[in-house]
Amino acid sequence: MADDPPPPTDVSLVFPPHPAWVRTARETVRTLLATSHRPELTDTALLLTSEAVTNAINACKLEGNLTPVTLYAGWSNPHSFRVLIHDEAPGLPTCRTPTTTDEDGRGIQLISYGADAWGVCTHGPGRGKATWFELGNR
Repeated sequence: MADDPPPPTDVSLVFPPHPAWVRTARETVRTLLATSHRPELTDTALLLTSEAVTNAINACKLEGNLTPVTLYAGWSNPHSFRVLIHDEAPGLPTCRTPTTTDEDGRGIQLISYGADAWGVCTHGPGRGKATWFELGNR
């Protein structure tokens, strides 16, 4: 039909592991959701993207790893929006239970609560791991 929105597209963004890039990652996801006509996913997607990108950047910083971080975002099917963040820092993120005075440690917890599905994978090309989440399939 002529009134149907265009099919969703996928994006990727490669950036240095620096906190200044968190905003750009969020805006990339915001733009993709806006052009996909799925604004109801935006708030949660932006929060979870911020958390996943920040975790990747912090892991790289902790290990002195300067290799780029990569964000992939798109539709795994017409109803499921997937964001995947890849970094080459060693180690895997874990879901912790921080104390009320801890200033960090809630990222994976937020992703686990906010996403319809999520995970961490180490298979694929290159070193490192990818943290991913999906929204919209509830």
